[in-house]
Amino acid sequence: MKPYIAELLAAYGQMTPSAPDPQPSALSPQPLAEPLTERELEVLRLLARGLTYQQIADALVVSLNTVRHHVKGLYGKLQVAGRMQALARAQALDLL
Repeated sequence: MKPYIAELLAAYGQMTPSAPDPQPSALSPQPLAEPLTERELEVLRLLARGLTYQQIADALVVSLNTVRHHVKGLYGKLQVAGRMQALARAQALDLL
């Protein structure tokens, strides 16, 4: 909780001020709430090699839409919005 919010609530007698919530450190990323599947890990590794979605589909012998589905799952589980963020987060979590 932000310090000023705690002070406001304390002023109204709803709670006493406390130390601010610890902020997650960039050096110690939070673990994933849901682990990646083996197929998602394969797709992640191929993304890290710089392959396009079509090249990944060809390598895994799946459709382009299947690759998109796996990438969407990866981004959701890693809580990122794009390839570079996904790779950085995966690297921080020692997934690559």
